[in-house]
Amino acid sequence: MAYTEDHIALAAEYALGTLDADERAQVEAMMAVDSEFAVLVQAWQFRLGPLNQMVGLVEPRPVVWDNIKAAIGPTSAPQAPLGLPETPATTVTPPPSPVTDDPEFGSAFDPEPAQSPEPRRLPEARPPRVIFDERNVTALTGRVKRWRGIASAATAIAAALLVTLGLQIYRPDSLPNAIRPKPRIQTVEVKTPAPALTPSAQYVALLQGPNGGPAFIMTIDGATKNFTVRKVGAPSEPGKSFELWLISDKLPRPRSLGVIGASDFTARPLLSGYDPDVINGATFAVTVEQAGGSPNGEPTSAPVFSGKLIETVPGASGSPPR
Repeated sequence: MAYTEDHIALAAEYALGTLDADERAQVEAMMAVDSEFAVLVQAWQFRLGPLNQMVGLVEPRPVVWDNIKAAIGPTSAPQAPLGLPETPATTVTPPPSPVTDDPEFGSAFDPEPAQSPEPRRLPEARPPRVIFDERNVTALTGRVKRWRGIASAATAIAAALLVTLGLQIYRPDSLPNAIRPKPRIQTVEVKTPAPALTPSAQYVALLQGPNGGPAFIMTIDGATKNFTVRKVGAPSEPGKSFELWLISDKLPRPRSLGVIGASDFTARPLLSGYDPDVINGATFAVTVEQAGGSPNGEPTSAPVFSGKLIETVPGASGSPPR
């Protein structure tokens, strides 16, 4: 007989051993009354048997048996050993006595010669025909083809990606512009050594009085036009201040370069606004003013110390301060 997909699936699950107790009992009952279904189950067991052989034996832990015993519960009476049921004795019934003809009336039937009984031949047992549903085979074949197609497509995609990656690394010019990697622009900062400093010219003016002897030494840097005044022998007067002046015939009046401090050195950057010709040809003079310097920006007394610049350290080109 033809079985449905449910019957075939039930036989396969019975062969796999995935059915519960009630379902297994149902399958065994069907096998007892339906020999063809039993053959179907045996066919599935034959097919799935190698899977069972591939799985190794796993010894359960001792705690598993303890849990089973605890779930079953203790038995009060000892369990009798299992045994096969005894077969009841067969009672032999004697054959009936043969019927004899009445001698007075004779035989009612024509007697036939006794024939030796022939042995009874049993019909040949033919294996039941198992009919499988071809739709299951077709569906399984379709699934296999589909998975093979997916695996082939994945392999092709992986190969294409590998080729593209190799081209991007080794031969990026052979790729289209859409997938060609952009050139990386790396900015490298190269530090060049700073050029050597060119020594600048140095100028000195000795500011001295009419009696001779330097009172102040004025030093000018030709590159920065900064000057430094060092007090050498000028005596300080209480309540008075020494003020430095630049006197040149190119200027309408003397220009103040600031008050000389009470310390030994006084530095000023006030010459940066003057032309080199004015600085080189000027006379630097010192007057005595009230404390804090001249109140009107002009000298209030005659210079007591004066002097002109002389070059002490020549520059790279020997040029005057600019």
